[in-house]
Amino acid sequence: MVSFVIDGKNVQAEGGAMLLNVARQNGIVIPTLCAHDTVARSGACRLCVVEVTKGKRTRIVTSCLYPVDEGIVVSTKTERVMNVRSLVMQLLMARCPESQLLKDMAKEMGIEPQPSFRVETDKGKCILCRLCVKTCEDVVGVSAIGLSRRGKDKIVGPPFMEDSVTCVGCGACAYVCPTDHIVMESTDGRRKIWGRAFRMKACDTCGRYFAPVDQLKWISKKTGTPLSELSVCLSCK
Repeated sequence: MVSFVIDGKNVQAEGGAMLLNVARQNGIVIPTLCAHDTVARSGACRLCVVEVTKGKRTRIVTSCLYPVDEGIVVSTKTERVMNVRSLVMQLLMARCPESQLLKDMAKEMGIEPQPSFRVETDKGKCILCRLCVKTCEDVVGVSAIGLSRRGKDKIVGPPFMEDSVTCVGCGACAYVCPTDHIVMESTDGRRKIWGRAFRMKACDTCGRYFAPVDQLKWISKKTGTPLSELSVCLSCK
């Protein structure tokens, strides 16, 4: 265990724990868009910055990637921290002006759109947080989507933005997307995502559609579980 100070409060935490998690455990709110418990942190959104003093050195760090240490002093709402968060949020709003989530977060933080930043109209609601990509790679294990292009033109999607032959239609990417950029529609036994339509499997017991057939085949292949054993939804098992 290590002892340190955060916003004037003496706290203890397990050494190596990420600062963002420890702050949350102590009721301290730090905004973030890209931190999710199911995948490794990337620090992509940069909204979770805080100020850390260690010895004679004070610097801005990304709290989701910064491990707590003995004797550090953490400040989450200094003028310097708020200025950095404000700039980051301004840039995110310029990139995704139609995102209601960003508008709501900006309002809570007292931030207004900055007229000096050119507003993008072709990026949708994607903030390039990489959550969808990491979930597809690390959790699902399919790697059906990724990042392509460079700089301001960087986008997320299947290779060459063509229909992915590896996507299983699980929808995990849409689930973790913080801004609802990824659209998934499920109707009449079909699920549409990334330009493809997937046939849904009806539960053998209750008849409710519960998963794409391609996803169940993928699970069967990876786990060795017979497809027949995967034909019943969780509610009926």
